[in-house]
Amino acid sequence: MSLALTGNQQQQPSSAQGWYAISILVIAYIFSFIDRTIIALLVEPIKQDLVITDFGIGLLQGLAFAIFYALVGIPIGRLADRYNRKRIISAGITLWSLMTAACGLANSFLSLFLVRVGVGVGEAALSPSAYSMISDLFPRKKLGRALGVYQAGAFLGAGIAFLTGGLVIQILSSAGNITLPLIGTIKPWQMTFIVVGLPGLLVALLMLTVKEPKRRGKLKGHEGGIPLLQVLGYVKTNSRLFASLFCGFALLAVPLTTFMTWVPAYLSRVHDYSRADTGITLGLILLIFSPAGVYFGGWLIDQFQKRGYTDSTFRVGLISAVLLIPLSYFSTRMMDSTVTIALLCPFVFCASMPIAAAPATLQILVPNQMRAQLSAVWMLALNIISTAAGPTMVGFITEYILQDNMAVGSSVTLVNCISVPVAGLILWGAIRPFRRALEMEQKNEN
Repeated sequence: MSLALTGNQQQQPSSAQGWYAISILVIAYIFSFIDRTIIALLVEPIKQDLVITDFGIGLLQGLAFAIFYALVGIPIGRLADRYNRKRIISAGITLWSLMTAACGLANSFLSLFLVRVGVGVGEAALSPSAYSMISDLFPRKKLGRALGVYQAGAFLGAGIAFLTGGLVIQILSSAGNITLPLIGTIKPWQMTFIVVGLPGLLVALLMLTVKEPKRRGKLKGHEGGIPLLQVLGYVKTNSRLFASLFCGFALLAVPLTTFMTWVPAYLSRVHDYSRADTGITLGLILLIFSPAGVYFGGWLIDQFQKRGYTDSTFRVGLISAVLLIPLSYFSTRMMDSTVTIALLCPFVFCASMPIAAAPATLQILVPNQMRAQLSAVWMLALNIISTAAGPTMVGFITEYILQDNMAVGSSVTLVNCISVPVAGLILWGAIRPFRRALEMEQKNEN
């Protein structure tokens, strides 16, 4: 498929415009992860009140998100490649905020599962649109850091969710059941969903203050959008590369998802942490080490680019994989809580390093009018493999293979120690196809 590009000489948006947009997108990403991960601190009361197993909790934290990405992520990405991206993001924020609050009204596994899917439908609008906007706001030499700052918002959100969530749970738990007008009496864990969900509506309004950037790097003759068959043809031509890119980096994200979904339960069950102590401890780890790791990974991508390494994103992924293998083995197997916390800090840092690498690869390689669509495919792969397979498999192994709730740490270790080496091997094999595809795109651009 010939890719003749146009629009690359358009005036670059100002640095102030770019960083203002990033700041709002980061706030949106923070809220999305607060709403997504707060359930990890509520596992025990949800299990008790709704009579749900560990496997069921794994489904709520994982498969619910995989379903929504499969159904709506790619169509929303296609809309983002054609229409106003900030409005699409604002609508998504509104939806996931309302659905998070609705989690507080759930009274069964099915109702909670369905509203969790609704949270996911809203969140499907954010990252594909954001990646596309960021690629139009920043030059390639600054793209790694810009995406790194944006991706850091996810784990700032997770950190804030654990940190403030633990405090909110503690306050609400001491207050006991709460009676609301028109709704009736609800339990503290239900009120927690309502408290963290509704403030997102203000973020939806804030998103509308961002200026929509002009698209750069469009395909000639397709300024209004690219036909779906042509998009599919492009994907088919590069199918091996995209499969390796998506699977490799998604598997490399599994350790972070297992950390956010099951390490709280591990600390509670094995190390006898209270929910408040768990939230504060893990929240501080995420707030400090995850953004630092994401930003360092983005910085490292830019440094490799400056030295002429076109495969810079893959190099960062491989470095992360090598460092994660021993950390994955030891971090959730230690009986001493102090040693466990000490190991979890570098574990989170190294697991966060490659988070911006896959989106950066797509923005470098893919034509403008396909970026949101291919980013949506990436988010689909990421959530099916990491968010669904990681949390769900940990719950499955704990419940049906090890048959011991106290063995959740061993389940986390097993899942991570399989995913990380496989991810490294896949990314190693993808480097050569990526170099060839990038050379072809650069020839067409010239």
